[in-house]
Amino acid sequence: MNFELSDEQAMVRAASRDLLSDRAPIERVRAWLDREEDADSEVWELAAESGWPGLALPEEYGGAGQGLVELALVAEEVARALGRVPFVPTAVVGRALTAAGATRLGAAVLPELASGSAWATWALAEPHTPWTLDGVHATARNDGIEIVLDGIKTAVQDAGGADWLLVTARHEGALASFLVDRHAPGVTARRQQVIDPTRAFYEVRFEDVRVPSDRRLDGGPAEIQRLLDDAAVLHCADALGVMERMLELTVEHTKVRVQFGRPIGSFQAVKHACADMAMLVHGARAATYYAAMAADAGSADAARSACAAAAHTSQSAGEVASRALQLHGGIGFTWEHDLHLYLRRAKADSVMYGDADVHRDRLCALLRQSPAFV
Repeated sequence: MNFELSDEQAMVRAASRDLLSDRAPIERVRAWLDREEDADSEVWELAAESGWPGLALPEEYGGAGQGLVELALVAEEVARALGRVPFVPTAVVGRALTAAGATRLGAAVLPELASGSAWATWALAEPHTPWTLDGVHATARNDGIEIVLDGIKTAVQDAGGADWLLVTARHEGALASFLVDRHAPGVTARRQQVIDPTRAFYEVRFEDVRVPSDRRLDGGPAEIQRLLDDAAVLHCADALGVMERMLELTVEHTKVRVQFGRPIGSFQAVKHACADMAMLVHGARAATYYAAMAADAGSADAARSACAAAAHTSQSAGEVASRALQLHGGIGFTWEHDLHLYLRRAKADSVMYGDADVHRDRLCALLRQSPAFV
């Protein structure tokens, strides 16, 4: 496995950073914090012109046929800029359709996702349950040629403006996923008040929602778990982008903040704190991109790598945020300073698609199942 980014991957990263720096500066992000729209439509349109939505979709549907690494590169840059675009949720659903539903649904849905004219999001988590497959209690039952969905989903990102919802429920005793029209009768979305104001999250209710039977994706729990691993890796990349920016803001602050007649960055204790932050960022980057590369390569340790990356990054994001706040002093948590927006996003990323404890538990289970462990 080659751990160096290719020239094409480096270009993806550079182009993404340039677009966001130019068209989505922090002033624009702040202007969108109190708006009702889920996404900055102008930035999303530019992202679509750059090929972000179709980055990992098959070429026959208008995509570029890339992998999880390329998606992670863009996700990292989106988070670094606090971009208000539905990139990650759409990418996750696109991977699900490509892997398990493209034969039937691809011609109808994937071209729309690839062009950016529509976006989608995954409705997986449920209230008061862990972000795991065991936490899914929504039901799906057969009714003639249709399937009827019932249940409540929470923390569904960008569901208000989404065209499609990928809903995971229990169907005939097993987990399955269904592609549901966001505006279908019986689907209601209520925006939630969350710690992270840079993204929109919803509680979505499904009450006797009728779905054509051909909207059921192929595959069962194993494929859904693989998608959950991919989603966790992309949120690791999101957290990585946040951590990088918090480190940059902190280093910049320590160079100009003067105490006792000297910049505080000249004090050894402050240098050590910044070095610890840098080590955590480098560790998160290594774990995240190894997991993405393992998934693209179909490596036997792909699932373990995703768990390790998610567990490490979830905890590291909190530690980097804590040190950044300490070194900034009280100003770091004021509304006027940008750091608090990154603190909030880091906190949300630390629990999205499972917190550190959830991934550690699964990693232990996977290790017990491996021949090397035995």
